[in-house]
Amino acid sequence: MSPQENSSDTASQPKKKVTIPSSVSVKKLSEILQLPVATIITELMKNGILATINEEIDYDTASIIAGDLEFETEPAEEKTEGGRLTLEELDKLIAQEKSSGKNLLPRAPIVTILGHVDHGKTTLLDTIRKANVAAGEAGGITQHISAYQTKKRKQIITFIDTPGHEAFAAMRKRGLSIADIAILVVAADDGVRPQTKEVIAYIKERKLPVIVAINKIDKPDAKPERVKQELAEHGILFEEWGGDTMCAEISAKNNIGIDKLLENIALLAEVEDFRADSKRDGLAIVLESHLDPQKGPVATALVRTGTLKVGQDIISGGSFGRIRRIEDWSGKNLEQAGPSVPTIIYGFNTAPQVNDVVQVVSGKTLAREKSQEASVKKLSKIQEEDDQKKKLTLILKADMQGSLEAVEQILSSIESPEVALNIISSGVGSITESDVRIAESAGALILGFNSEPTSVAKRLAEASKIQIETYNIIYKLVEAVKEKLAALLPPEIIRTDYGELSVLAIFKTGKRDMIVGGRVSSGKMLRGSLIEIKRDGEIIGQGKMMNLQQNKQNADEVNQGNECGIVFEGNVKIQVGDTLICYKEEEKKRAL
Repeated sequence: MSPQENSSDTASQPKKKVTIPSSVSVKKLSEILQLPVATIITELMKNGILATINEEIDYDTASIIAGDLEFETEPAEEKTEGGRLTLEELDKLIAQEKSSGKNLLPRAPIVTILGHVDHGKTTLLDTIRKANVAAGEAGGITQHISAYQTKKRKQIITFIDTPGHEAFAAMRKRGLSIADIAILVVAADDGVRPQTKEVIAYIKERKLPVIVAINKIDKPDAKPERVKQELAEHGILFEEWGGDTMCAEISAKNNIGIDKLLENIALLAEVEDFRADSKRDGLAIVLESHLDPQKGPVATALVRTGTLKVGQDIISGGSFGRIRRIEDWSGKNLEQAGPSVPTIIYGFNTAPQVNDVVQVVSGKTLAREKSQEASVKKLSKIQEEDDQKKKLTLILKADMQGSLEAVEQILSSIESPEVALNIISSGVGSITESDVRIAESAGALILGFNSEPTSVAKRLAEASKIQIETYNIIYKLVEAVKEKLAALLPPEIIRTDYGELSVLAIFKTGKRDMIVGGRVSSGKMLRGSLIEIKRDGEIIGQGKMMNLQQNKQNADEVNQGNECGIVFEGNVKIQVGDTLICYKEEEKKRAL
């Protein structure tokens, strides 16, 4: 017996509850409801939707169909990981991971360079970076980012360029560190200074392995032995003095001793044997972030443990999204990034904050839910705008969160006192039939950026006469929106005055027309032009010149000093002594 035949029995029984994902094929829906595919297709047709067995429909549509077939629905929710990790929690997690010893594999040491101002920290970093590229061990530097890698004795070394950076300063205050090894730079001609002492205290507190780089040894007044003595007085004892601290005498400016310094780092890394669990989901720390007008939110992050992969859903502080691209420090695309790898991540909805922890979340719904939440807030804000403005109502869909954010960011910067955008819905993924229904009820235009309508949505849009426009270049989408907004603006009226006529005689007076005669006192009279009537120095009305004659012959124009007759149409009654001003108006389309 079919569900329809048994409707009288089921009406008194509670509806069966089913869970439906955000997008489902017609065939899969029939399996969920345990009904023939033909029944599902029939119900879709009753709702004005033509869909084949393998076509995808969204949750809203599937929910309506299921409801018509006496089912109660709820959206499928995939579990996500716990709350957002703090820096302190990440530090503890890594410590626990290290003590457990499970799934640990070697990773590159993370090195930071510390020291007093003007002792050569930045120059040292630049020299190492340039030498690395010259050696052909990495691609060309595409941009200056806060972390990069080099290689010595087949050992990858990660450098963090954050000695004066906000991220490092904040971590130091919280007693945290993302570095494994500290390079303490001290100028050979200056010695231990106040900031040097602060760095030494920090290194001892964190129990960080340290290598001293005595810089500027090529200067005439360089005194490396005196520097070693001063450091010893502050508890930094070198190997030759019975301590365990390695030392390299260098000139960062002239590339002297850099190889020895890298050799020391590689040796220390071998001794310390740094390891991490690359099999787990990645956990990274944001070093820098910004909003790129073309690429959207961009975050530079250092992976502390685990592996980040393209396509993973991620959260970081108040930001979220899906990784759509990972680049290494040289701008090379990566499919994944493991422990100690500095990465540039594209795909966040907004730029995360420095020191936020990037973590992978299981569950494809998180980014969409957050996007809808942001859209609701945006809609509330828009609705508070001046109701007198003409509005262009839009629905936005994009392929990725970063793309969507970039488009929304640029569109939100379009300002006009007369017109406004009303983005009633935005999201990631294909344009679906739900988008079309919303557009139909709101009279909205659907815009897709690297997002195409599903075949079902396309047919529904054609039947409902809903306009869908898709773009793959942001500036073309933005220009199209500006043109549509400009079309809502009232045109600019440009007036051109041509001449004046002194009225000398009235030949005929009708209900709405008159024939008058006069002399052109300035400029010229043009047939078909508009007329203003001035009396006693004031404009008292307007009308139109229907015809112009000179010497009882039709004329296109009559110049200054000549007499002529005019057929005037308008409500004002012209009198002898009035002045008629001849002018024309043109409408000009406005732009934003």
